[in-house]
Amino acid sequence: MSKQKQRGGFAMGLIVGLLLGLGIALGVALYVTKAPVPFVNKLPQRTAEQDAQEAERNRNWDPNAPLAGRAGAKAASGVVTPAVAPPATQPSPQITIGGTPAPAVEGRPAERAPAVQPQAQSQIPSVKPEQRPTEPRADGVRPDGSRGSFFVQAGAYARMEDAEQQRAKLAIQGFSAKVMEREQSGRTVFRVRLGPFDTRDEAEAQQKKLEGAGVEANLVAIQR
Repeated sequence: MSKQKQRGGFAMGLIVGLLLGLGIALGVALYVTKAPVPFVNKLPQRTAEQDAQEAERNRNWDPNAPLAGRAGAKAASGVVTPAVAPPATQPSPQITIGGTPAPAVEGRPAERAPAVQPQAQSQIPSVKPEQRPTEPRADGVRPDGSRGSFFVQAGAYARMEDAEQQRAKLAIQGFSAKVMEREQSGRTVFRVRLGPFDTRDEAEAQQKKLEGAGVEANLVAIQR
């Protein structure tokens, strides 16, 4: 009888232990599923209607268009000479002889009269040569003595969430980037940039590293 009681008590204790273990495991599972996951709920939640409005507003807008247009703007240079209209011919003054006016003599064309040529030359406005923007040298020092800062831009986005995702991808690849906010064409643009660098050589070296990692990058020079 004593052996049967011991066996029965051991079986009962085993069953109770299993039930307690299952209860604890169930509680832990419920806690894990209900608890917020780090870095997932960090960004603000957006509704589907807000995403649709944002997509409609940014359908035909390219935030990287100003960088692509800088190369074409540098090539458009030159001096435009205004066209000079030929001077008008003036009739000769009437000469009075004995109280009777003499017949008017038709004036010659202005280009044949030597007295009119200096007047035509004086009407040509002076054209000043166009002043081109000074380009920074390789050491970052411009011809006027000021220094320039160089950044490497790895993308520009209309939403903060997209810029943060790009920055996180670069951080995983070993690049230290930051998000810079700026108003452009009446809209807020979030730019992912690396830098600043003191010289153009350093910025170009960083740009080549990004392109080698499969990231499209642009070099941006800022005068200070």
